[in-house]
Amino acid sequence: MSTHYSASFSTTLRVLLADRPGAFADLARAIADAGGNLDAIDLVRVEHGRKVRDVTFFAFDADHADRIIDTVGAVPGVEVEHVSDRTFLLHLGGKIHMNANAPVRTRDDLSMAYTPGVARVCQAIAADPDRAWNLTIKRNTVAVVTDGSAVLGLGDIGPEAAMPVMEGKALLFKEFGGVDAWPICLNTKDPDAIVAAVEAIAPGFGGINLEDISAPRCFEIEERLRASLDIPVFHDDQHGTAVVTLAAFLNALRVVGKRIEDVKVVLTGVGAAGVAVTHTLQAAGVRNVVGCDSQGAVYRGRPGLTELKARYAEETNPEGVRGNADEALAGADVYIGVSQPGAITVEGVRTMASDAIVFAMANPTPEVSPEEIAGLVAVIATGRSDYPNQINNVLAFPGIFRGALDVRASAITERMEVAAGHAIAAAISDEELAADYIVPSVFNRDVVPSVAAAVAEAAEADGVARRSRDAELSA
Repeated sequence: MSTHYSASFSTTLRVLLADRPGAFADLARAIADAGGNLDAIDLVRVEHGRKVRDVTFFAFDADHADRIIDTVGAVPGVEVEHVSDRTFLLHLGGKIHMNANAPVRTRDDLSMAYTPGVARVCQAIAADPDRAWNLTIKRNTVAVVTDGSAVLGLGDIGPEAAMPVMEGKALLFKEFGGVDAWPICLNTKDPDAIVAAVEAIAPGFGGINLEDISAPRCFEIEERLRASLDIPVFHDDQHGTAVVTLAAFLNALRVVGKRIEDVKVVLTGVGAAGVAVTHTLQAAGVRNVVGCDSQGAVYRGRPGLTELKARYAEETNPEGVRGNADEALAGADVYIGVSQPGAITVEGVRTMASDAIVFAMANPTPEVSPEEIAGLVAVIATGRSDYPNQINNVLAFPGIFRGALDVRASAITERMEVAAGHAIAAAISDEELAADYIVPSVFNRDVVPSVAAAVAEAAEADGVARRSRDAELSA
């Protein structure tokens, strides 16, 4: 069980309390004795002989919340009238909706926004399809596409169950990047069908964000769409993770005073995220990466390698390291986990080089417990919001797409991704930088503009920008 309170397991109880001295104290004590964290108390109304209150508490996880509720219900003089899971309440009716940019209050408004006036705009676009970038929502709209096959740590839960995550992604696009995004949840896992569906809807969007599609299909789907479409296609589970990992990596090296070309990196999880993280680190200057899967280090000639891992072996592990992940950690400067709990052990961490860096990013349970390696390494980061140094994709994708859309990029290149990582890292000044502050807050509003500017500049340098960002900003 987790030992961190989380707002995602926040519950509000409507309770009927006997109107007697000490009644609420008994209730508060019951919550505390059950390990809950009392957050808020509101008086709803007073009835004859009793008071009605809303009591909100935080728990560690869903089972813990249930135990607290049972404990409260057993207190003499306390009746639990209603239980509200605040996370479920937030999702009622969905988290996003469409809004109008233009009013339709008069007959004139209607004639310009719709028929007959709209026909002239349609004809203008038919004559010059590029005008869709100015005359429709295309210039600021991204499709968030999934098949629901690899959702968070939940696995293959299907397109309907994936909707809350895709809605959340769209919400973050809008909140942090000012980008309009819409969930597209496809009821197929066939790569051909997914590619065909995205190609068919692409004219209405300025970019495609692929999300939660399982490996290895995600590689093929992204590769084919990048080849066939003239708008950015970005698989966030791969590249968003890689960009923010690069940012944290750069700042962690600043903390320990090591050079990027000198460090040995060991990575567990040679899937979508692991391959992308490796390629981005290499593009940034890392020379020695050893990837490990459930069978241990991936090396050239290892029996039973898939085509993907055989190619990965050719590009990594220059010293031919063999053995399990713990054995590979010997002398390593950096560990990056994009795998599962237990992928490495505390004993393995002890064999790393001095001033070691550990990014244990499995969610919700890291590969190795941060509490168990505290004091053994110089810098620790995770994928969780309740530890310092959260490596969170929301630092990357809003700014990356903002920058790409601003210059109407035809693709997102490796140079654009590396530029985004450097921009995120630079959001933390030398004065602010510390072992427990290598990743800026997701609420730092300076991050997205900086990332967008860096991405737009890199797009222009790579020749994939169809207009200058200066022209966009002055438009």
